[in-house]
Amino acid sequence: MFFRIHQPTDLFTYKQIRNISYPIFLSLLAQNIINVTDTAFLGRVGEVELGASALGGLCYICAYTLAFGFSIGSQILMARRNGEQEYSKVGSVMMQGIFFLMGLALILFTFFHFFSASMLRALISSEVILDATVSFLKIRVFGYFFSFINVMFRAFFVAITRTKVLTLNAIVMAVVNIVLDYLLIFGNGGFPEMGLEGAAIASVIAEASSILFFVIYTHFTVDVKKYGLNKIQAFDFGVLRRILNISIFTMLQHFISMSTFFFFFIVVEHIGQRELAIANIVRSIYIVMFIPVNSLSTTTSSLVSNAIGAGQTDQVVSIIRKIARLSLVLMAVLAVAFGLFPESIISIYTNDPTLIMDSVPSIYVISGAVLICAVGSVVFNGVSGTGNTRPALVFEVVTLFFYCLYIYIIGMRLKMPVHICFTSEIIYFGLLLIMSTLYIKKGNWRNKTI
Repeated sequence: MFFRIHQPTDLFTYKQIRNISYPIFLSLLAQNIINVTDTAFLGRVGEVELGASALGGLCYICAYTLAFGFSIGSQILMARRNGEQEYSKVGSVMMQGIFFLMGLALILFTFFHFFSASMLRALISSEVILDATVSFLKIRVFGYFFSFINVMFRAFFVAITRTKVLTLNAIVMAVVNIVLDYLLIFGNGGFPEMGLEGAAIASVIAEASSILFFVIYTHFTVDVKKYGLNKIQAFDFGVLRRILNISIFTMLQHFISMSTFFFFFIVVEHIGQRELAIANIVRSIYIVMFIPVNSLSTTTSSLVSNAIGAGQTDQVVSIIRKIARLSLVLMAVLAVAFGLFPESIISIYTNDPTLIMDSVPSIYVISGAVLICAVGSVVFNGVSGTGNTRPALVFEVVTLFFYCLYIYIIGMRLKMPVHICFTSEIIYFGLLLIMSTLYIKKGNWRNKTI
């Protein structure tokens, strides 16, 4: 598709790729129901609440991506040990990762709880949106203590290719969040009407329920002795150092990436309150559209690392090409569906007819952008799966420099409409695809040891 190299018998078939990625897809779908329901409920409360949830949620996620990036590095290392059949070392990586992330959660919680107001005041122009964002964020950051453990469980199960549990876990989390959103945002069932703060509380409790499920499931279904999870381990800086040698770059990569998306919303907030509401609705739809790509990208990273660990380096290009082709086909179908019925999809989030009509052009733009991201994200995660996270970080930084420059010019300086601002996604994934493809074809990644 992008590169043609003669390959021996394929290590992973389309059926195996589907069996691994499908549960990840379902888990991400269920997890993003949280985002969808929060946006849909708050869209019926008011535009201020809708905008504040976007800014507060993105601020939360910016810091969360440090943990997620750490878990991706951990996943790569656990998958490599799993491929080498050194199973007890898989559990060691997981336990040391949890120790590290709990310390990071405490630091981030303290920072946001005491300094979020002063930090956001320098970025948000509307005093009303600022106050709402801060009140949301001070509750939402309690979720770090749960979500950071969640990502390590997720990394463990993806690394050992037991991904079906992710679906069950995400369903539990989504159901808890939907029920609590209904009760707390609008004050149903005798609960107090808490609006934006109710949404924050619901999300935190949903993340806590996720951890409880993972612990119970692991205890009853996983051979904890095989993976070295049957006893509490002492802190081992040597293991943590090996994780960080990979993870530090994925942490920075994901943090920088999400920070620029936060920058996107700050730029839109300066354009106007209505524009910010539109951006939040379209962002929620975009994230849902991105779920198949995200699941296939996660599968790419794990399968590439497992293949290299099993001594099948010559299969890497074939794996990436197969998954990229599958991703493109799926996203083409989805893009057509969203492009044909934009009003029906937007109406899930708001019943305001003018807001619906104003959001339609942005849906057309992101429907085109996902075709590029369908391939770019898979190839980029293939680079990370080789264990060469340093060049992946370099690609991300270079790409995001041009992304931010583009957004600043068309949004902050030219005050272009929101749908024009969303064309930045085409710039982002287009550049990422070009650099990642060149690296897989010509880069020195085949002898990387981790």
